[in-house]
Amino acid sequence: MSRFSRIERYSHAARDTARRLRDGVAGESPVAVALVTVMSLSLLAGLVGFLLVSSLTAVPLAVAVVAAAIGWLRYQELTAKVLAGTMTVSTLLILVLIAGFILRESIPVLQYESMTVLGVEVPGVRMFVQTRWDAVSDPIRYSMVPLIHGTLLVTLISTAVAAPLGVAAALFLSEIAPRPVREVVKPGVEILAGIPSIVYGFIGFTILNPWAVEQFGLNGGGTYLFVGMVVGLMALPTVVSVAEDALSSVPESMKSGSLAMGTTDWQTMVSITIPAAFSGVSAAVLLGVGRAIGETMAATVMLANTPRLTEPLVNVFYGQATLTSLIASSYGSARGNQLSALFAAGAILFITVLALSIGSQYIEARMRRKLGGEV
Repeated sequence: MSRFSRIERYSHAARDTARRLRDGVAGESPVAVALVTVMSLSLLAGLVGFLLVSSLTAVPLAVAVVAAAIGWLRYQELTAKVLAGTMTVSTLLILVLIAGFILRESIPVLQYESMTVLGVEVPGVRMFVQTRWDAVSDPIRYSMVPLIHGTLLVTLISTAVAAPLGVAAALFLSEIAPRPVREVVKPGVEILAGIPSIVYGFIGFTILNPWAVEQFGLNGGGTYLFVGMVVGLMALPTVVSVAEDALSSVPESMKSGSLAMGTTDWQTMVSITIPAAFSGVSAAVLLGVGRAIGETMAATVMLANTPRLTEPLVNVFYGQATLTSLIASSYGSARGNQLSALFAAGAILFITVLALSIGSQYIEARMRRKLGGEV
């Protein structure tokens, strides 16, 4: 099926959905339509009042709650549809507002760190071409390079830990483990996701950091190596859970056909199961990487939180700061451009994690189309 045909099909599906929703509302009584209209407008007014910090925000919200309660009692199906649609739109709107707020707060430091490139003043470019972060000395400089460097090292190490271990564990649970073992091991792995990150960080600070100082003769502070290992263990449940679902979704007929041709279980896993679920496994690794990039407390507890580059750049036995750790350790005392620089760091994190999430969703969609027989 060509891309144009898929786009045309999706357009027809969207129009059909909109028509069914419109027809559903039009088929209701005028009282029901008026009720859901009041509810929707009241929710919108409440959101506007919240953004304007109005003392009257509670009034439209109370009206919306009353209208929703009456609608749920008398017109439950229509009210449920409208509430579901409203919550979906609200979620997207909140995401846009958060992104807009972070970018708006980053503007002062972008203007402060602007630089002329080919005769054109480019905002914020100096933050990515210099390596000095100094919020005290004159001239004050805010560079994202050391923070991006630290985040990249921690992410690479954590991915090297979580990706192979997570995929291997998912393959074991999906294809090898007996059912009783799977019912015990999988919940046990997922329990790791419920442990607070500060606990991981505290264990790393009290056990791994002193051991690293003693073994490698360090001057103190954490190391990117052990921070990456701890964050990799934290990302492991995400990788295992998503990858196991992807491997389990491979049609049994494909595996049975391979076995019927005389292949072994291992050959079937390597030649059929893993390639067929590769998109889903890749999405699982990307989600794990997103968890590693956004991890805050473990990195904050274990690192020195001094924004500078290590020497040499690949030295993982020292730990300075990541984007998240500097934000967590500095936001309480930051003022002016320094606070704006922390928002700029947050904007980088937001855009990076959003791109990874979109990428993982795209890869999962490709896997579903592939397994569904679509081209």
